[in-house]
Amino acid sequence: MGTANCTFCRIVSGRAPASVRYQDEDILAFDNHLDWVPVMLLLIPKRHLTQSELWTSGKLFARISALALELGHQYCPNGFRLLSNFGPDAMQSQAHGHLHVVGGQPLGEYVSLW
Repeated sequence: MGTANCTFCRIVSGRAPASVRYQDEDILAFDNHLDWVPVMLLLIPKRHLTQSELWTSGKLFARISALALELGHQYCPNGFRLLSNFGPDAMQSQAHGHLHVVGGQPLGEYVSLW
């Protein structure tokens, strides 16, 4: 089940607001509150899972990744990225497993080249 201090669990339970783009009994997709690019969607399992648990969840991960592709093509017809951050060095800010759909403009390099 969810955890009381998890932002995404609060969104799933309706205790925190979200602009929902899709939901079914297992998956929720909504707008990220960050607005670095025109499209930033988050796709989460409704059940609290870690990133690693999500990525190894078999059929659930297959469904979430297929939905991420579908929403990416729908909202970013010229291209998008699918991202998943693991740990603080990758800027993971939520323990609840999730995928990002990012796009709506040219995205540039993957990382800064120093």
